Amino acid sequence: MKTKIAVLGASGYTGSELVRMLLRHPNAEITTLTADRRAGQEMRAVYPQFSPFTLPKLISIDEVDWAAADLVFCALPHGTTQEVIKKIFAAKASMKVVDVSADFRLTDLAAYAKWYGHPHQAVDLQKSAVYGLTEIYREKIKGAKLVANPGCYTTCAQLPLIPLLREKAIETSNIVIDAKSGMTGAGRSAKENMLFSEVSEGFHAYGVGNHRHMAELDQEFSVAAGEEVLASFTPHLMPANRGILSTIYVRGAGGTAGEVLHGILSKFYAKEHFVHVLPFGETPQSRHVRGSNMTFIGVANDRKPGRAIIVATLDNLVKGASGQAIQNMNVMLGLPESTGIDQIAMFP
Repeated sequence: MKTKIAVLGASGYTGSELVRMLLRHPNAEITTLTADRRAGQEMRAVYPQFSPFTLPKLISIDEVDWAAADLVFCALPHGTTQEVIKKIFAAKASMKVVDVSADFRLTDLAAYAKWYGHPHQAVDLQKSAVYGLTEIYREKIKGAKLVANPGCYTTCAQLPLIPLLREKAIETSNIVIDAKSGMTGAGRSAKENMLFSEVSEGFHAYGVGNHRHMAELDQEFSVAAGEEVLASFTPHLMPANRGILSTIYVRGAGGTAGEVLHGILSKFYAKEHFVHVLPFGETPQSRHVRGSNMTFIGVANDRKPGRAIIVATLDNLVKGASGQAIQNMNVMLGLPESTGIDQIAMFP
């Protein structure tokens, strides 16, 4: 029997990616799609690529029959998701939820209030939420009812760094993450600074020194290292539709060379389906993972002895959002982890 799926926020980029992949998932049946501004419309009116497929009409969240779903993907803006998920569990206690927003990622509620500007509205649910970085927390995800899908930038930085922090192979006070994202990371809502003429033929940093994803990085890096870790992180917007590429600068503990760090990562991810460590000295390009749920990681020595450069890349809409969300769903349902999301990257 197929799992009945509701996708909240189906008219956004993350929601549409969920629909794209779930349509080919052998164990999933899409029964509910919501989009408040587009309520009453067919999905094909919002995304013409879905014209050949029979999909539920878009409805408002207030119209959803929660009893008709087994699992919900929340692809809603942060801040609104907390109240919605409270209502979901009140209506159906057995529901499974994968939240793609930032609402349940931070365990420290004071940190949430600081970075998001308001108190958390679902404190009891936050205590039960499991952080959904699949390769790191899959054992906890297996029994979870509420999974907080990680951010796209944070996934691309945590996958290469957490194994090294766990092994105490790098200096915790000397981590620099220089990250770039395609425009879809900013969502689909109309914004003046996202117009083609505002972003094409240019490249810029934003959130310098105070991007919200820093709280997520602080949390997970500190857990991995067993001590407080505050990495330097700067995001940049690149004039491309998809992709994240992070260039990470580290110093090996005790002068450890890059070859050792590469060995740790290669061993840690040797059996992982969606994380691929390149041969030492090779670095990936964002186009190598476009449309796939893969993360590619490369390690090279810096010219300065004891320093190494790590380059990681993923598709921000897939492994950085919807693909990892379905990966987590598969774990929650006891399915093979790659079910429905094993597509190979699109190139060119």
